[in-house]
Amino acid sequence: MRGKKFQLDRQGGKFMGVCAGIGNYLGVDPTFVRIAAVVLTVLGGFPWTLVAYGVAAWAAKPKQKLGYNIEDDIRTLREGSRRDYQSSMRDIDRRLAEVDSYVGSADSRRLSREIEELR
Repeated sequence: MRGKKFQLDRQGGKFMGVCAGIGNYLGVDPTFVRIAAVVLTVLGGFPWTLVAYGVAAWAAKPKQKLGYNIEDDIRTLREGSRRDYQSSMRDIDRRLAEVDSYVGSADSRRLSREIEELR
């Protein structure tokens, strides 16, 4: 773990990012770190686990943001994809309605002639 520093992960954290930072530092899921902290607190480390948590939150530096949040990017892509899909479906519905009205019109000889011209 040389060169690796403990940093608060406020984006992935629930409260001040301490457990998420410990999880990132150790390479484990922050949920396990949270469970361990609660278990340690309940099993007798009550004041000291809270003190250690507060000291870690105060002393550690926050993890630097990358300038973008991948979850926001994914959400934006999904929203854009959904809008594009709905727009294309509306366009297809409109074109099908035009075809339906054209095929269902009384001028079927004209349609037959146009189809023959296309062959």
